[in-house]
Amino acid sequence: MIAKFPFINLPFLERNLEVVERDDGAVLMRSKVPLGPVEAHLPAVLRRRALERPERPWLKQRCPQTGDWRTLSYGEAARQVDAATQWLLSQRLDGRNLMVLSGNTLEHAVIELAAMQARMPYVPVTPAYSLLSTDYAKLKAMVALIKPAVIFVQSASQFRAALHAVDSCDARVIYVDDPADDVDATAWQAVLATPVGPEVQASIDIITHDTVGKYLFTSGSTGEPKAVPVTQRMLCVSMAMHAQTVGHDPVAPEPVLLEWLPWSHVAGGTAIFNSILNDGGTMYIDDGRPVPGEFAKTLRNLEEVSPTRFSSVPAGYAMLADALEADETLGQQFFRRLRRLTSSGAKLPDSLYERLQTQAVRHLGHRIPFVASYGSTETCAATTVVHWPTGQAGLVGLPQPGVELKLVPLDEERYEIRARAASVMAGYLQQPELTRLAFDDEGYYRLGDAVTFVDRTKPEEGLAFAGRVAEEFKLQSGIFVRVGTLRVEVISSTAPLLRDVVVAGADLPYVALLAWPNPEACQERFGLRDAQALSCHAPFHDALRESLLRHNGRHTGSSMRIRRVMLLSEPPSSDGSEITDKGYINQRAVLARRASAVAALYADKPDANVVTIEA
Repeated sequence: MIAKFPFINLPFLERNLEVVERDDGAVLMRSKVPLGPVEAHLPAVLRRRALERPERPWLKQRCPQTGDWRTLSYGEAARQVDAATQWLLSQRLDGRNLMVLSGNTLEHAVIELAAMQARMPYVPVTPAYSLLSTDYAKLKAMVALIKPAVIFVQSASQFRAALHAVDSCDARVIYVDDPADDVDATAWQAVLATPVGPEVQASIDIITHDTVGKYLFTSGSTGEPKAVPVTQRMLCVSMAMHAQTVGHDPVAPEPVLLEWLPWSHVAGGTAIFNSILNDGGTMYIDDGRPVPGEFAKTLRNLEEVSPTRFSSVPAGYAMLADALEADETLGQQFFRRLRRLTSSGAKLPDSLYERLQTQAVRHLGHRIPFVASYGSTETCAATTVVHWPTGQAGLVGLPQPGVELKLVPLDEERYEIRARAASVMAGYLQQPELTRLAFDDEGYYRLGDAVTFVDRTKPEEGLAFAGRVAEEFKLQSGIFVRVGTLRVEVISSTAPLLRDVVVAGADLPYVALLAWPNPEACQERFGLRDAQALSCHAPFHDALRESLLRHNGRHTGSSMRIRRVMLLSEPPSSDGSEITDKGYINQRAVLARRASAVAALYADKPDANVVTIEA
């Protein structure tokens, strides 16, 4: 049994909790541990690290042409940031915004810090809105709201069409590679050649905690995109919280990360980007993603990089587990310096957690803590964190120092979670009505999720995720279906046959699923990996049916029993908002975009790609 092996010993933040139960049923929670020192602003952290360890690599990224790792040291980064700051100040743009359309690169990191030093809010945008969209509707809406004075792209030719689509914008364009004849732009080398004058330090000196450092857009999967103003206070408070999760360990190796999470989202661009800067560690920018066909790049990088901590989403961890089980050398390299793992977003299925810990024990002789966290764009990353070793997957932890939680009862077990902290936004940009709806009358931000206590009599055991309230629905019988809980149970019950599922059944007689097969597992078991072939493959159907019959045997209620599964051959579409940059499936977007598939799933005579579980 894996549970008999101890966890690696880490200097975790102590669990010291204050809990108040009110007469109205609400439960208030906060950590009694005071928040640690808070930096003045993010650029100050880079400047400090550049003085302390100028030669230490901050960021590394593969050169597309040679495959070699390019390196940006802390000292060189500070010099480049100052030059780019001077260029921005010389444009006399008076605090207007700087938008970045391209993904994670060394130059992107430099322009982010330069924009902050110039007091020009930095606005990273998901590259898919420029590269995968056909009508550029979301990009145009973002540009109209932000009105950027400068737009940064890695490749002028790659982003040419998007730049022309927002041609009405009067922004100056900066590009790094691949100039385009019909795009009026300034080359990155010209920006870095700008002589630095006293204006740079003068600009830095007047940055305050109230200065807006960036605007982050929410996912924009439904409705208009919402921009969250993120102040330097929010950034630095969140960074201080993160630093307290695991204390300094003098014998631990220097922090090394391999990270793919996009900087246009709060997890990659705020929690991870800021923490590695604050730690003075090194981040390898991963060119892979946790989707079929792209994860091979991550595995190639892991053959060369031994991280001290690693983060991904459940889909990424499923592919990693497949690879570790098949490759002894990869496992040795991956676990060599590993101290902790991080999983955010959807709950990690128990079966997948066990597979990963089995590999940890195999290579290290002990288990690796999963430091799961929970938060949102509006809360500037995590409000809660699991800061103790636990063998239970699916926890969201306890409030970080400086965070007050308000748990509002939904039923006998579940609570809606709300948060108040200095790291929480004041409101959305130019959307007062949405801002009003986002907060309750006591100023707590409504995260829209449900949680439960692991042990109601022992609140220090933490909170567990209990689903997205907005995703829940009723069957025709009036029974509520808790989508988040059911989805994780199904993936765990069918492991490793399915990569992901979407739960259907709103106002219908029973629960059914849209599902994507796991190609690696199916290749090993059935000799097939093509989704189209698997969708009608009888042995695969039989194995899936058997797994779900066992699942139904454990769950007698109609809200958890699965009657049918439609196997999908078309992968989730990013252009259709079905999957985010972080690899999360958008339940509502999939059901809306594939309404015809849902109708076929419930047809009197189902198609050959539908697995019937019971009459």
